[in-house]
Amino acid sequence: MSTGLMREKVQRQVSQLSTFLATTYVLYVKTQNFHWNVTGPRFFTLHELFEKQYLELAEAVDEIAERIRALKGVAPGTMHEFLQLSEIKESKEQLSENQMLNTLAEDNEDIANMLAEWIPKAQEDGDEGTADIYIQRLKLHEKNAWMLRSHISKE
Repeated sequence: MSTGLMREKVQRQVSQLSTFLATTYVLYVKTQNFHWNVTGPRFFTLHELFEKQYLELAEAVDEIAERIRALKGVAPGTMHEFLQLSEIKESKEQLSENQMLNTLAEDNEDIANMLAEWIPKAQEDGDEGTADIYIQRLKLHEKNAWMLRSHISKE
């Protein structure tokens, strides 16, 4: 890890992990917001779905931050940093049930696409630990997008 090339590879992974942490945190806050503010005939079902997803995201941000620290990086930890680094944006208005579902599904799909690009980069850098986190998270974001889309009303 002392060569310039190794430092460069580790720094690249720390940078990507920081973006991933910020993006995950913004999704966590957005999902929790929707959990609190969902209304409509599917309230209970969506309230529970959003809770399940935001609790899982809370665990994920800790795992991602700990990976950054394991690579001797400094994990971003302020809302200012998260909003600057995130690949998704926060929601600024009250949305309908379907809009909430669609927004979260799109965010999960965007994160899955980002991770699909980053997995081979982590593997090329010899960082199998980070690649493993990305692979596990990719599967979860794909599943969450599918579950969210399955709740969208066709009316």
